[in-house]
Parts: sequence; structure tokens; C-alpha cells
Amino acid sequence: MNLTEFNQSDHCVQLFCPERSVSSALYFLLYVCAAAMVFLTVCGNLLVIISVFHFKQLHTPTNTLVLSLALSDFLVGVLVMPSMLIWIIESCWIFGTDFCIFFSFISGLLMNLSIYNISMISVDRYLALSNPFLYTNTISRRTMCTVVYSNWCACLTYMTAIYYFNGGLMTSVLCPGECFYFLNEVCSIIDLVVSFIFPLSVIIILYTRVFIIAKKHATAIRELNNHTRPKSQKVTSHLTKSERKAAKVLGILVSVFLICLLPYFIYSLLGEIVDLQLQIFQKVLIMSYLNSTINPVIYALFYPWFRKCVRLILSLKIFHTDSALINILS
Repeated sequence: MNLTEFNQSDHCVQLFCPERSVSSALYFLLYVCAAAMVFLTVCGNLLVIISVFHFKQLHTPTNTLVLSLALSDFLVGVLVMPSMLIWIIESCWIFGTDFCIFFSFISGLLMNLSIYNISMISVDRYLALSNPFLYTNTISRRTMCTVVYSNWCACLTYMTAIYYFNGGLMTSVLCPGECFYFLNEVCSIIDLVVSFIFPLSVIIILYTRVFIIAKKHATAIRELNNHTRPKSQKVTSHLTKSERKAAKVLGILVSVFLICLLPYFIYSLLGEIVDLQLQIFQKVLIMSYLNSTINPVIYALFYPWFRKCVRLILSLKIFHTDSALINILS
């Protein structure tokens, strides 16, 4: 995935990093906020990873995808966010050419992984709701692990190929104090389709179907209430509520995903048409990384099992004997 398509002649005129123009207090505050953002991203996703790994009840096909998403988000917090935030605060790339090449490659790889993890979650939820019996009998955790491994390998292969056919990593236009990777016209179009148009189409179409199916299930449960005894009303009412809550959480996840990543891809589309500034590029890029920070917060707000896992982890109860067998879904 290309970081941007700046016009080379316009963006290689600044030969040295500008002097810092903000006060020391504001400078310190910016670094505190950056550190807090990295800390929240790393720790939040690490809690998701530990939860899914440790507790046996969470060893499900769907949570295998959640684990893959949390791992890619965790790596964003460890490998990409710190250098990106320092670049923004300092208004200068201070890490040199070699790390710029690594940064360009790994940020594109992790963004692709996040996008396709979300896409696979949408496929998983659609299959589970549209044909639950077939899903239960055919989709095992082992099968989902194979799918996840294949996704990681495919994204790594794609990123390597797109950089190779673009002329290699060293064709980056590296101005002093800047770090950009430029794709040629053909690679840029291919990347737009593979990294944005295709996965976004899958996500929108399948989540639309998920909402339709969830609504049908809720309607069917309400109709069933009219033909059953009063004592079953509480149970069916709970099921209806669960369906609505599941649809709500899915909608929030997808909405946050689109809000965070759409500006980046819109910017990529307009990069060759409109002369956009470096500051705008940095803002839309860091906004795309915010999705990695927000995902664990969504889990904490809407999933009681995750809150319970966090309490057990922070209280160190996961080190107790048979802690992996604790019932966290009740």
C-alpha cells in the first residue's frame, strides 16, 4: 500500500528539518498525548490477545479472527505509531533512510492485515447467521487458524510483490526530513483495488446482509412469542435483545473502521489530482491508525466477557491453577 502520491518536485524542496515553533510546555504535552495513545493501543490489544489465548471458552473460530485483528493492531502500536507520532510532533523524519523503508513496508502490511481481518470477520458473521448449522459443522477453530495464517501470508506476499514490481524499496523518494514511498500509476491502481475497493465492498455488502438477517431473526422471535406460553416470553425477549446488541456492536465496529480509514483512501485518490499538504497526509494517516486504538475500547464497552477477562488479568488471577477454565461468559 502506498503511503501517498506526492508530487516529487514540490516536496523535495525542504532540505532540512524546520526549527520547532511550539513552546516547551506544549511540546511536552504533545509527547504525553502521543505516549498515552501508544500505551492504550499496545495494552488494549495485548489484553485482547491474552484473553483469547488464555481462556478456553474464547477458543472459537470467530475469536480466532478477533485475535488476528488484535495482533495486527498491537503491531501497529509497537512498530508504526511511535515513529509516526514523533514525525508529526517534530515535523521531521529523524530516523534515517533504512528505517523509513521498513516503516513504509510494515505500515502498508499492517493496514492491509487490519482491512482483511475486518473483511473476514464480516464473512464469518454472515456465514454464521445465514446458515448456522452448516457453519457449526464445517468451520472449526483449526480451519479458521488456517484461514488466518493464509491471510497473513497473502498480505506479506502481496506487499512484497507490489514493492518489487514498483521498482524495489530503494525507489522511495526520500527527501531530508521526509519519508514517503511512491507507487507508479499501474501499481497505484492495483493497490487501490486490492487494498480498498474489494475489501470495502465485501464489508459493506456482507454487513448489510447481517443486519437484514438479524432483523428477520428478531421478527421471527417476536412472532414466536405470540404463540408460546407467557413463561417463555422472558427467554425469547432476551434472545431478541441479544440479536439487536450483536447487530449494534457489528455496526459500531464497521462504522469506526470506515470513519478511520476512508479519509486515508480518499486522500490517496486525490493525491495526484490536488496538491495536498504534508500536514494533511500525516493527519489522515494517524487517523487510520486510531482504528487500532479504538477497537479494544469497543470490546470493553460492549462485551461483558472482555471486561471480566481484564479484571482477571489485572488481578493476576490468570496465574491461578485452572484459571483458563473460568466461566467468563456467564
